Amino acid sequence: MTDEDRFKENENETLTDTKYNLTWTKQDSYQMRNKWCSWKGANNYINWLNEQKFAGFDDWRLPKSQECRNLYDHDCKNTDFDGDIVHIDYKFPEGCGSTYWCQEEQGINAIAYNFYSDRAYQVRKKAKDEEYMCCRAVRTSGPPVKKSGRLSNTGRTRRE
Repeated sequence: MTDEDRFKENENETLTDTKYNLTWTKQDSYQMRNKWCSWKGANNYINWLNEQKFAGFDDWRLPKSQECRNLYDHDCKNTDFDGDIVHIDYKFPEGCGSTYWCQEEQGINAIAYNFYSDRAYQVRKKAKDEEYMCCRAVRTSGPPVKKSGRLSNTGRTRRE
């Protein structure tokens, strides 16, 4: 599969990642609502998408950090809300956020993934909306795909 074939346009504001059988919203929460979100706000946003049956589905969720890591593409130099580089496929529209909330949480912290630096790290769930955090909803669109390669959740090791 070529990189051009990896993301399929679904004509409903979503893209399907055919490599990992995941469907992502084309726009992230910042692009859809024009504001940043806290951990609680990210979960409320996911609940709202599900209540609306966005794109005909009600099983949207926050991504796992590994799913964000698999979405990271060092060769892509898309631009975020501030015109800086984010390494996410060009089929996602420009103007996105650069740091996304992930579903993993532990106590007062949750995992965030940064598309500038290819890093997952812990952030306090009570981080303010002004912290430039957002989320991109995902849903499973097929059987899980086991891929070797990018196994580290936190660093720039082992590229596929």
